[in-house]
Amino acid sequence: MVEIRPLTDADVDAVAQVHVHAWQVGYAGIIPGDYLETLDPVLFAERRRETMAMPDVQTLVAASHGQIIGFGAFGPYRLHDRAGLDHRHGELYALYVSPDRWGCGAGRALLGAAHAGLSAAGFPDLRLWVLEANARARRFYRRAGLRPDGARDVFTPRASAARLPEVRYATRL
Repeated sequence: MVEIRPLTDADVDAVAQVHVHAWQVGYAGIIPGDYLETLDPVLFAERRRETMAMPDVQTLVAASHGQIIGFGAFGPYRLHDRAGLDHRHGELYALYVSPDRWGCGAGRALLGAAHAGLSAAGFPDLRLWVLEANARARRFYRRAGLRPDGARDVFTPRASAARLPEVRYATRL
């Protein structure tokens, strides 16, 4: 059984571990391996703590038998430069599940909870960005009813020269 609940301070380090591991496995062959090898859970935890201080952003965790196995973060849509917020639309910023738990329903439960949270906050739609080459994630979002809406961008990982095409998916709430 997967429990979905709000992130607590005590969860941050475990969430950072899941985040890094999910990147390293899920983005293998998509994001350069030398970049993935340098990912540091301590830095991811610091960023998550900064996110926790943002009043409009919600982060939920998926736990099984007391162990954090995934998380999702959502709130107002980030503008193109990702520096400002557009409160007319909702966005799923992150959805990651530990690779050894892929297929257990945690991702679906987190997406459903984000959908409900954004709807309850009054957003008319949910948007998200996904790497164009991430076929696994794109199938997951399609099965959940999200569709590409035609918007495209380029993701450049921090301290990397990689430029990775991404597409935006959306659904009405």
